[in-house]
Amino acid sequence: MSATATRRETARALLDTHGQTYAAQAGIRLRDTPQPLYQLLVLASLLSARIRASVAVDAAHELFEADMRTPRRMQDATWQQRVDALGAGHYRRYDESTSTTLGRSAEFLHEHYGGDLRRLRKKADGDPERMKELLQELPGIGPAGAAIFLREVQGIWTELEPYLDGKAVQGAERLGLPTTPRELAKLVSAQQLAVFAAALVRAALDTSVAEDVRERAGSARGKSKSG
Repeated sequence: MSATATRRETARALLDTHGQTYAAQAGIRLRDTPQPLYQLLVLASLLSARIRASVAVDAAHELFEADMRTPRRMQDATWQQRVDALGAGHYRRYDESTSTTLGRSAEFLHEHYGGDLRRLRKKADGDPERMKELLQELPGIGPAGAAIFLREVQGIWTELEPYLDGKAVQGAERLGLPTTPRELAKLVSAQQLAVFAAALVRAALDTSVAEDVRERAGSARGKSKSG
């Protein structure tokens, strides 16, 4: 089997076992409309903290279940209501400071973009680096949070493709895959890039993910040879 075929088999095994965006995991039906884009921003903010990804996803889900799905509703919720929702998702280490930040971020988004992140996209005029800069003006969004948002939104903001940030590249390196976004993007279809990026991040964050994928890919290659 050629090196390219081996890499494609690894990518396929990764997608088969861990192929889900973090947005989908949090129950966000991502599309190019204000509400799901805002929900993704909240999720990106939570994921960027030094806390387990599963906890951040659960906390985002709890905020949305408590009807804090738009900047206006997030802003109108009390500080304690936000704390309670974060606590229900076990996001307790940063719950109080995060509650404050979420309120400030929602207010900033209203003041500067009318609550609609598509206006931020328009202001960036299709430039990924400019988008990243503008996102970091929002309270609670640093370089990591901006990268998470752009990585997940690339499926609908296609000018970003392929957006495979440093954390995704770490996962690729662990799996023996190419470590440049362009080469990685060749392993999957354009429609799979956001899912692929999230799966690569899981491989970077959890050694057991990489081990499982390598084992499955090796098994698939063995079956292919025997067949």
